Amino acid sequence: MSAKGNSADDDLVFKALANPVRRRMLDALREAPLTTGALCAAFDDLDRTTVLQHLRVLERAELVTGRKVGRERHLALAPLPIKRIHDRWISDYARAAVDLLQCLGDD
Repeated sequence: MSAKGNSADDDLVFKALANPVRRRMLDALREAPLTTGALCAAFDDLDRTTVLQHLRVLERAELVTGRKVGRERHLALAPLPIKRIHDRWISDYARAAVDLLQCLGDD
């Protein structure tokens, strides 16, 4: 994969980030790595199956990594796909917006 990633990878990230529950899950993992059980407990408004389905989408997009430690699965945020999206989509557009605002201010 190139440094900028490819369109299919970006599609998976955008799909994962499109859901508010998955964004909340990423926020929880940003605070600290969690076990699968702790992540499910943090979302007591959802059943375990639903949390695991959302988790699979996040893992497919490579936004979350998991590793087995004994009987537990430890989950952690993997921020590189978000940085890739930022570098490709957000930073250039933000720079263009700042340049446009600067041009407007020069008048």
